[in-house]
Amino acid sequence: TSLTSAAGFLSLALTPIPPVQVFGVFVAVGIMLAWLFTVLFVPAYVMFIPDRLLENFGMAVQHEVQETRLTQLLRKTGVLTARWAKPILVVLVLLVGVSLYGMSRIEINDNPVKWFSKRHPIRIADIALNEHFGGTYMAYLVLDGRSERPADESYRKHFTEGLFEKVSAIEDEYPSVAKLAERLLSEMSRSVDQTQVQSAFLEAAIQWVDEQARTATDDDYYTWDELKAWLGVEKTRLNVFKRPDVLRYMADLQAHLDTIGRVGKSSSVADIVRKINQELIDGQPENYRIPDNLEGVAECYLQYQQSHRPGDLWHLVTPGYQQANIWVQLTSGDNKDMEAVVEAVEAYFEANTPPVPLKHQWAGLTYINTVWQNKMVWGMLQSFLGSFLVVYIMMAILFRSSLWGLLCMIPLTITIAAIYGVIGLVGKDYDMPVAVLSALTLGMAVDFAIHFLERSRSIYSTTGSWKKSAPQMFGEPARAISRNVLVIAIGFLPLLAAPLVPYKTVGIFLCAIMAISGIVTLLALPAVMTVAEKILFKKIHQPESAGCNCGFCLVIAVATLALIALNLHQYWQIGIATLTWVSLGVIPVLLVICGLMSRRQTCKRIGEKDNQPFERK
Repeated sequence: TSLTSAAGFLSLALTPIPPVQVFGVFVAVGIMLAWLFTVLFVPAYVMFIPDRLLENFGMAVQHEVQETRLTQLLRKTGVLTARWAKPILVVLVLLVGVSLYGMSRIEINDNPVKWFSKRHPIRIADIALNEHFGGTYMAYLVLDGRSERPADESYRKHFTEGLFEKVSAIEDEYPSVAKLAERLLSEMSRSVDQTQVQSAFLEAAIQWVDEQARTATDDDYYTWDELKAWLGVEKTRLNVFKRPDVLRYMADLQAHLDTIGRVGKSSSVADIVRKINQELIDGQPENYRIPDNLEGVAECYLQYQQSHRPGDLWHLVTPGYQQANIWVQLTSGDNKDMEAVVEAVEAYFEANTPPVPLKHQWAGLTYINTVWQNKMVWGMLQSFLGSFLVVYIMMAILFRSSLWGLLCMIPLTITIAAIYGVIGLVGKDYDMPVAVLSALTLGMAVDFAIHFLERSRSIYSTTGSWKKSAPQMFGEPARAISRNVLVIAIGFLPLLAAPLVPYKTVGIFLCAIMAISGIVTLLALPAVMTVAEKILFKKIHQPESAGCNCGFCLVIAVATLALIALNLHQYWQIGIATLTWVSLGVIPVLLVICGLMSRRQTCKRIGEKDNQPFERK
């Protein structure tokens, strides 16, 4: 039982969260130290107790067991499991079915603020602030327009069309502009590298125009100056968050976020540009909009930078105007609300293509909590599966039987299904405390089954019949198990007085886990042994070597293989599909190895000895 409890906690080392790993290893080491002190200190201490004080110690020296309510209840339970074994198993199967339905309704969600009770000042302040303001839970949607796009044929065609639009607009004032534009195009097509990016292409064009302007006539100088101004505007267009169409896209995205009901307010450079444009014109509400041209947007940015806090602009956009930040204020810290906002943004990007390629990613503590939650949930699930396999392997080896190993896992499985079924049915969120409980449950809930089955096999070896063994099992062994259940379950209840909700959750659920696992152990296991006595007790004494039983060897090998695959997936991120195909290829090899091991001469001698007629002691 110490090994299984330690394995349950040690499984937390499989989670990808360092504090959880430290916690699991720390408690596992503590359990094994407690075991070491128990087997060393307690016997040594007993040696100092005088024999006269131990003469009437325990119930073994009493000719009659004292009748208590507990002993009466246990005796009636033993009779019940013998007479109504099949109905009990049917009820337990139905319970598991209802629990599975409840588990399907579990919602994964966490909110650190809800770890405080509703009467706590922090919780009260949180509710008040989010009722009256835009939201205290910040998340940041980072839009990235950086892209070194090449000056390919498509871009050069677009560049040529734009240049001649400029020529047409100023040709009346600058008659030589068409000729100079042709010279510019000819030079760019001749001298510019085809692999050049757009920014370098435009910079080369500006430098060439500067050189021509130095030696040009007065009339051509002003024409070159106009062309240079146009090239500057084209270069500015690469600063994506100066483009009116990109800012309108951001404003529409913010309006979409306002409709999903979880965002109280959002802020971006689109809001700044719209507000300044409104004030520059006449302050009327209809002018709260993005200017129609690049120059108007640039003017809005310039006006804002002339304010008393010009550096505030860089909280929302980078100086190169290649990246922008949308501040999203949520009115709730629930992770499911943050996930709903993320899904809404993803859906918006899929339905509405941005004017330019934009990458987007999330930042901020509220978003980090969702990442942590996913790591916690899936990490705890994998650690639970790993510890389940470890405990099963340990039980199968302990009882020298894969069938008895599965029997030992029945109370644990039913307990876990019942607890998490209740969580889903009552609407309790699957949060951090509940996730941690899954691993703790496994190591503790299996202890009672180990005691019950080990004593059952021992008593059956002397009686030769479960009918005769059951009354003895519901005597001293059942009393020890039930008292152990009561002590541990009640021992967790003081956590209900803790100030934090997670402590109360741990206290309630661990108390329930201990109680349910103890009850299921005393109901399910004797019922199964009553129904399947011939199968379970057909051959109690298995060969000493696991390799001498081919089926047992294969089951243990496959369980170990699954445990290794789970760890490979957890630590090296190897895909489940790849691990599945590799594992399926290894299983036939394991079957051959187990078959060869079971045919050894040593195993034959053990088999002959084991086939001797059963003798009652």
